[in-house]
Amino acid sequence: MTSRVEDKAMKPMRIYAFDMNCVGHINHGLWTHPRDTALNYTDLDYWVDFARTAERGKLDGVFLADVVGVYDLYKGSPETSIRTAAQIPVNDPIIPLSAMAYVTKHLGFGVTVNTTYEPPFLFARRMSTLDHLTKGRIGWNIVTGYLDSAARSMGMERQPDHDARYDAAEEYLEVVYKLWEGSWDDDAVKRDKVGRLFADPSKVRAVRHEGSHYRMDGIHLSEPSPQRTPLLFQAGASARGQDFAARHAECVFIASPTLQGARPLTEALRQRAVHFGRQADDLSILNLITVVVGRTEKEAEDKLEDYRRHASVEASLAHYSSSIGIDLSKFGLDEPIEQKTTNANQSALAVVSGKPAMTPRQIIDQMVLGSRQKPMVGSPEQIADCLQVWVEEGGVDGFNLARTVAPESLRDFVDLVIPVLQERGLFKTDYAEGTLRQKLFGRGDGRLPSSHPAAAFRHHE
Repeated sequence: MTSRVEDKAMKPMRIYAFDMNCVGHINHGLWTHPRDTALNYTDLDYWVDFARTAERGKLDGVFLADVVGVYDLYKGSPETSIRTAAQIPVNDPIIPLSAMAYVTKHLGFGVTVNTTYEPPFLFARRMSTLDHLTKGRIGWNIVTGYLDSAARSMGMERQPDHDARYDAAEEYLEVVYKLWEGSWDDDAVKRDKVGRLFADPSKVRAVRHEGSHYRMDGIHLSEPSPQRTPLLFQAGASARGQDFAARHAECVFIASPTLQGARPLTEALRQRAVHFGRQADDLSILNLITVVVGRTEKEAEDKLEDYRRHASVEASLAHYSSSIGIDLSKFGLDEPIEQKTTNANQSALAVVSGKPAMTPRQIIDQMVLGSRQKPMVGSPEQIADCLQVWVEEGGVDGFNLARTVAPESLRDFVDLVIPVLQERGLFKTDYAEGTLRQKLFGRGDGRLPSSHPAAAFRHHE
């Protein structure tokens, strides 16, 4: 990398720390590094310290991913995933959040919950509870799942077809929107001790829903929370997933491996949002990155080589096989992967089965740190340059920062990169007040705007 400094003014970028309640997340095998502490993932102190570090760096939030199945397609067995801790074991991502919120004041929280396997009525209460306890700092990453192992664990033969999962998710959102936005009026809760009136029953109503996938008749069990509907995250990259994100999401995660590939994707997402009656800037788009930073370029390169010795290509192949729905162990190293359709992650499959189709050897060559994403490596100034180019030329609003060696990768980013970004005016020096939604968009009362489809379910006198 060569250092560059631009005079061009640019709005501050958004940065989330990306993790999962497990030993091995994106960059597989690095839990074996002597300085990595991910084996402490079952200790609440591990997560509390993580949140404190993220807030010290003024990061916008912590985003905890989740998966409810096991990667068992590679070699026809979960053995590789289990042996290498490739997102198994994996604990509930929601449970540490209350403690993480308690030790922070401004840090936002995004959490993945799968619509295919969570009853909407109970889920709506869980998120409202978190919105109350975090004082409006909670976001929900909407996923529909892609693993048959998850479906079998939930008593199904296999997962529903890709587009059918999104059809059901559309109805799921309608149900939770009705609960969050329409069951209680803004002024329903009185808290009147003298008059012995907690809430006005005439301002609280049951939500009745009869649909293709869900039936419900019940009052939302939580009183209105600061945001009502949590900030909505989504990561769908298939055509169907992009439509879903453009209609519902406020923050969209993408995983473009190249700068050139990011711009068409970000432009398409914003155009789709406008098509659905929203504003182009109603979407905040974050790209997945891995960063290895040192005080100098040489120190960063040395650190990369140190990390590489612990990376697991085998774990990454197990993860990738389930992501694309193809057992990569069945292909020769130089055999093109030409299968065009599976019922798994459509965007990940499109990357390997494009023109020309990739081979397992080419995929392995990309697995520098045990993932299919090559890291950014360099000095703080070089990393800042790279992030700046991604925002200016890739059209992204910010980044989802995957961990490598925990916790030092986050500490290094906070201590080395953040100050450079702040000096250049590319990242905030302090938090704005308000809910997560207000901090992200700098407008409104913390509620979804009227252009969002959830607004249609608000009760009007």
